[in-house]
Amino acid sequence: MHPALRAFRHRSFRVFYTGQGLSLLGSWLQTVATSWLVYRLTGSAFMLGLVAGAQQLPMLFVAPVAGVWADRLDRRKLLIVAQTLCALQALALAALTFAGRVTVWHVVAFALVLGLVNAFETPTRQAFLLEMVGTKEDLPNAIALQSMLFNGARFVGPTIAGLVLAAAGEAVCFLLNGISYAAVVAAYWLIRVQPRARAAAPAAWWQELHAGFRYAFGSLATRRLIMLLAALSCFSAPWMSLMPIYAAETFAGDSRTLGVMVSAVGLGALVGTAFLAMRPNVRGLGRVIATCTLIAGAALTAYAVSHWLWFSLAALTVFGFGLIASVAATNTVLQTLADEDKRGRIISIYVMTFLGIAPLGNFVAGTVAERIGVHWTLAGCGVALFGAAAWFALNLDSWRRAVRPIYARQGIVSDRDT
Repeated sequence: MHPALRAFRHRSFRVFYTGQGLSLLGSWLQTVATSWLVYRLTGSAFMLGLVAGAQQLPMLFVAPVAGVWADRLDRRKLLIVAQTLCALQALALAALTFAGRVTVWHVVAFALVLGLVNAFETPTRQAFLLEMVGTKEDLPNAIALQSMLFNGARFVGPTIAGLVLAAAGEAVCFLLNGISYAAVVAAYWLIRVQPRARAAAPAAWWQELHAGFRYAFGSLATRRLIMLLAALSCFSAPWMSLMPIYAAETFAGDSRTLGVMVSAVGLGALVGTAFLAMRPNVRGLGRVIATCTLIAGAALTAYAVSHWLWFSLAALTVFGFGLIASVAATNTVLQTLADEDKRGRIISIYVMTFLGIAPLGNFVAGTVAERIGVHWTLAGCGVALFGAAAWFALNLDSWRRAVRPIYARQGIVSDRDT
């Protein structure tokens, strides 16, 4: 088997990959349909940001607590419950839309419910990867392949969503998403992993939560990555929530235009995760994180000021490459640095930072865009992101010195190349 596919040696990972892939296509149907529905109902940049924020805001407050339970409970069973609740949410939204009674506040409420469930599902799924592959040596490849799956769906899903949306409407998109969750629920039922050793008498959950934060922020190696990830989340988040305005007003398009634009980001992200999957280990990922975040900031700025669709699609592709390569590389490094008994909590802090801070960026960007326009708003986000990446790059040597002893204890490095 090719080294870039080595995580597929494990049956559980193969089963997960198949079920998750089918479910992700349905999720993109709902994501694109939700944005278009909100824009159709309100025409407001602020409401687009509010809905996006409602779905992501629970990550900021709930994900860290979810990480504690991901370290305590059977992760496979927790994932089955979470995916079932996601399916019920999608089917309820479909029923309201079919009945013609859906309002923007219904959409906000369902987005909040989905966000609450995802706040448990996302860190639990990330922590479950190691159980599926069974060995830490294959974990970086599993993370890269999972990111490739998510971004392959990001590339294909919005295009399909644009076509279904134009042909059948938002309700059908929501219904198909609800049905698609059956694939990933079935996959988790079929997965078999070795029982994970857990503490017989764990401390109170708030004590474990505090210990997780102290562990994450007590080391320069993890703290600096989390700080850069926070900037990446805040300043990159508005690209999606404001995109319907670009599609409809800047480019005089429709839902198919929106689908193609989101797919351009997905194409770049797919290339970025393929690039990471080809890497043999985590060595050198600090440089990758710095470079790719700089690329994302520059490309977002270029997209923000463009009024030419083809140039914008090219900029979005480059942005997708930089954004997801940086995020996936950060995930890989954090999981590699984490002790096993704190893995769920470290991942939950990663999720809190990347997905939980995004609503703040969406709220602020939506409000600012109402006053100065989407182009100037996104341009400011791009410049700020580039500045944060430059700060990380200028301090890369001190970060490497902090990481090196941890990698050395794990046998990953024996020289200065981290």
